Amino acid sequence: MSHDTLSPEFEAVVAAAASAAPAFAATSPEDRARAIVAVADALEGAKERLVAIAMRETGLTEARLSGEVTRTAVQLRLFADTLVDGGYLDVRIDPADDDFALGVRPDVRRTHLPLGPVINFSASNFPFAFSVMGGDSASILAAGCPLIVKAHSGHPDLSDATAEVAAEALAAAGMPDGVFQLIHGREAGVAVLKDPRIKAGAFTGSIGAGRLLADIAASRPAPIPFYGELGSVNPVFITADAIAERTDEIASGYLASVSGSAGQLCTKPGFAFIPEGSALPDAIRAAAGELPEHRLLDPRIARSFAERRDAILASPGVRPVIEGGVRIDEQGQGWATPTVVAVSLDDFRRGKEALVEEAFGPLSILVETPQGTDLAALLPEFTEGNLTGTLHLSSEETTGETANAAELRALVDAISQQVGRVLFNGWSTGVAVTPAQQHGGPWPATTNDSSTSVGTSAIKRFLRPVAYQNAPAAFLPEALRDDNPLGVPQAVAPAGASKSWGREL
Repeated sequence: MSHDTLSPEFEAVVAAAASAAPAFAATSPEDRARAIVAVADALEGAKERLVAIAMRETGLTEARLSGEVTRTAVQLRLFADTLVDGGYLDVRIDPADDDFALGVRPDVRRTHLPLGPVINFSASNFPFAFSVMGGDSASILAAGCPLIVKAHSGHPDLSDATAEVAAEALAAAGMPDGVFQLIHGREAGVAVLKDPRIKAGAFTGSIGAGRLLADIAASRPAPIPFYGELGSVNPVFITADAIAERTDEIASGYLASVSGSAGQLCTKPGFAFIPEGSALPDAIRAAAGELPEHRLLDPRIARSFAERRDAILASPGVRPVIEGGVRIDEQGQGWATPTVVAVSLDDFRRGKEALVEEAFGPLSILVETPQGTDLAALLPEFTEGNLTGTLHLSSEETTGETANAAELRALVDAISQQVGRVLFNGWSTGVAVTPAQQHGGPWPATTNDSSTSVGTSAIKRFLRPVAYQNAPAAFLPEALRDDNPLGVPQAVAPAGASKSWGREL
């Protein structure tokens, strides 16, 4: 195959990743785990220096960024333990069976192998946790795939500094040359994605850019999987009884979720459906007080948010609860205070085209619904796929024994069809880094709604299943051997069991 489309600089990068792939795939899970932990240790050791660079480039606070370095290290260590456990390989062994229900069964053994070199397009709004060494990078390396990171243009110096720390740690841990590399530039990222030696892509960012890259990956002569996390408005449903029970708590929690990190989070609640005439808007206004302005990530995001905010405020029937604002300084950076608006359900319907699109910044819309509105039927009318959906219920409603229990169950079912994570009495902007986490959802939340970018299942995106039939033990991957030297979980379908399948139901 020809690789003529790449410049000499990027040809060297892709060639190095391709050359490293066999050796990296052959490393033991324990060695890869130790290397990933070494990266986590190195990042925490360099935290003070890295956070200072990140503060300058992103405008995010020291506390937020320091916590994000810790989260990044935790993600890496979580995948290290995942490697040692081995359950992610989903090993299945069907021994040869002369008495199989359909005739003689051969010996069939299935495991998962690394895909090969992967390019990861890093995010702007999480300069550590979804960037150079964020969750996608951690799962790619854990899977045994050489990693090429396309740095985000919003924090280039931080990307270089983080990459230097990570590369030194991986090299010191004995990982092959070419296992981790960083590139800059949109055109470079696209060119690398098109290269036939690249076997998968990952992305966190806008719907437009994500769709463009996903289409490129799908239209290659040999299409490759592309895992993009894109846009989400994360609807919230708050019952009248919940508001009556804890008005101030809900108001302050909602406002904190909308305004945190200047609303530049993919899990920010974009809409909250509340009962018409409720006390919540006044409580939110009272909770706002004198909120400080927060710098947006970069001038492009600031301009986009200002335009989106103006369009929402201009939509008929929209009225400010907290007006907020955007100030552009002499460097073109935007400084925002939160905007919360309210609109009737009828006006929301009429202004749907102007209102339903995500506003990436500190803005959210309260949609006031009349009593008796079928919320389960309403949801598909306004939103497509989302990362999250949230319900706030009263303590009595959580028992499932109130008069509206059937309605609430129908709403939960409707939300579950459209999101990857359903929350109760909490806020979507907290994404726990834990094995069971699901951070994904139907389009346009992601390009692949069966995957997650947080949690241990994220590693499966960069593996492919392979079955070995009647393979001599000497040629089996260690995970499939009867002596199981890796100590991984093995699901065995014993000989002689097939004739009893389904018989005991």
